Parts: sequence; structure tokens; C-alpha cells
Amino acid sequence: MFLGMEWYWWLLMVLVLIVVIPLKVKWMKWWSNRQQEKKRGQTGGWGDEE
Repeated sequence: MFLGMEWYWWLLMVLVLIVVIPLKVKWMKWWSNRQQEKKRGQTGGWGDEE
């Protein structure tokens, strides 16, 4: 027991972090690219008609 929890709970938390952190990084990159594409799409919207 460490800090009131059995060893397998600590192992489970470490495994969850190992899976979640790369997924969060991938999602953040996707979100950043999505926001940049939105900004690019908004610039010069009215002047392109002619």
C-alpha cells in the first residue's frame, strides 16, 4: 500500500496516463490546425467575388 492505495491502482493510473497523454497531444495538434484553417478561410471573404 502506498498513500492509501494498493499497487495495482497506481499501475492502472500510470497506464491510463501513458495512453491519455499522447491522445491529448494529437488532439491539440488537430485543434490548432483546425483553428488556423478557419482563420485562413475568413480572410478576404468579400473581395473574392469579382
